[in-house]
Amino acid sequence: MQARIFVSGFVQGVGFRGFARANARKLGLTGWVQNLMDGRVEVLAQGPKERIEELIKICEKGPIISEIKSVTVNWEEEDQHFESFENY
Repeated sequence: MQARIFVSGFVQGVGFRGFARANARKLGLTGWVQNLMDGRVEVLAQGPKERIEELIKICEKGPIISEIKSVTVNWEEEDQHFESFENY
């Protein structure tokens, strides 16, 4: 399974990417996380659907100093397989 998770709000400059990466790795997921030019954070997560859903719930809370406005998820077919979870 693969999901693209878009998180908006006060999510850049607050450690959100490191937060997402650490939690994805704990869940055994692969993929990446990056800041977008429009102020959102994009997470691409691969792995079992249940674990991705757990990461989505974690992203909805975010790190303590973030303010999450919305989380949008697009489920996709895996087009490229990642071996680890990286921060771009």
